[in-house]
Amino acid sequence: MKTYQLTVLSGDGIGPEVVDVALDVLNIVSEQANIKFNVTEKLIGGCAFEKVGHPLPQDTLDACLKSDAVLLGAVGAPKWDGLPHELKPEQALLGLRKALGLFSNLRPAKVYNALVNASSLKPSIVGGSDVMVVRELTGGIYFSKPRGMDELKGWNTLAYGKEEVDRIARVAFELAQKRKGQLTSVHKANVLESSQFWRDCVNALQPEYPDVSLSEMYVDNAAMQLVRDPKQFDVIVTQNLFGDILSDIAAMITGSLGMLPSASMGTKYAMYEPVHGSAPEIAGTNQANPIATIESIAMMLEYTFNKPECARKINHAVEQVLKDGYRTKDIADENSTMVSTSEMRNHIIEKLN
Repeated sequence: MKTYQLTVLSGDGIGPEVVDVALDVLNIVSEQANIKFNVTEKLIGGCAFEKVGHPLPQDTLDACLKSDAVLLGAVGAPKWDGLPHELKPEQALLGLRKALGLFSNLRPAKVYNALVNASSLKPSIVGGSDVMVVRELTGGIYFSKPRGMDELKGWNTLAYGKEEVDRIARVAFELAQKRKGQLTSVHKANVLESSQFWRDCVNALQPEYPDVSLSEMYVDNAAMQLVRDPKQFDVIVTQNLFGDILSDIAAMITGSLGMLPSASMGTKYAMYEPVHGSAPEIAGTNQANPIATIESIAMMLEYTFNKPECARKINHAVEQVLKDGYRTKDIADENSTMVSTSEMRNHIIEKLN
């Protein structure tokens, strides 16, 4: 039996609830696949600040560096908004991504047939949509220097080096090879030199991937096109700031952030987490949608542990439960059966068994 090391960072708000459900699903699937996970639980975010005075304790980081993968729940809540910038829960995520070298963020936005009416867009527009946004995660305007502010102005720097662009572009090209073979490079090369550089680097790699069709699009047009006709996209690759925005737009075509998983990957490490936030207003009420975290587990099994059959099994179980009409509160409608977090877990595990 193959054994892997998994560090679990449940975090704040609904994080512990959805992570517990996802681990229950992982236990079932790993047992069926004859693999084992040694799970180490550590603090992160606001709960870590409350207990040790810092949102990313050193022993949490040390555990992540010794792991094969990291599973994260969610961090943050309004009650910590007044903390100094460097102590806010969200800074733990930036620190963790940087320390682990997680330069690529994979955000799939797939519309399940059973949920086509949950989107705010027309079913004819969103039906069949399956978009993968590949966002550069450790560079660009969020990290480049100089940066700062004084009484009269604030400033940030947007810069990318060739190595940064090439490595994220290769991730996107390789993903496109495994999907429909279509890659869209999103930038703002008409006004930004950094985007002109981005465009040229991505275009220079295209001959290495002759089976991938490469197109490009300005970011403002891409935002509009995602809403107008999301089915035209397969894989989108873009810089940090643009990816932050576009991935949330793509997320909403599915009807709920509670449905969307993500993977943050580097050369050696990977972290998996749901896209949604900590939702402190429903924490402890057994209402949270655990599907995004469950599907983050599926991404982990596929991308880090090379178990695509396990990922397909989880995704199929989720799809069947939705087809049966079971919904948590965030995606429920008058034609569905509303269930709690734990009940959704039970239905998915029943399908897995």
